Amino acid sequence: MDGTPTSNLSDRERTKIRRTEIGFVYQFHHLLPEFSALENVMLPQMIRGLARQEAARRAAELLAYLGLKERLSHRPAELSGGEQQRVAIARAVANAPRVLLADEPTGNLDSRTSEHVFGTLAQLVRASRLAAIVATHNMDLAERMDRRVTIREGLLVELS
Repeated sequence: MDGTPTSNLSDRERTKIRRTEIGFVYQFHHLLPEFSALENVMLPQMIRGLARQEAARRAAELLAYLGLKERLSHRPAELSGGEQQRVAIARAVANAPRVLLADEPTGNLDSRTSEHVFGTLAQLVRASRLAAIVATHNMDLAERMDRRVTIREGLLVELS
């Protein structure tokens, strides 16, 4: 990271990088069920040291940008799959990481919801100029990415 091999860093230093420089979106949202959408997005910001009021303001702004303005107080069980995944995306970018790693971010969604969530993710990535690495088996979504690669026989291969 920034020219420094992370293998030379302590566990504490690597944890700090994961918390501040990298956002993660998983196939399953992994939201904390006892917290609202707003609180799920506030939490990583507060862990990083942001004041509660500022974390709430930023979380509300991000969720509104992702079309969830009316769902801030809802807990994950009260949200649709697509809404849950958009909350997970907001949580992943809440600390303004430089890199977003997304592992099958639409894998658990129906095709219509998948299209909406992916479009939202792509819009956010482009607007924030965030570097994003998205792993997917959905070739329709992969076709919309700036660059596509696969692993063949242990080698990274560029797809046309």
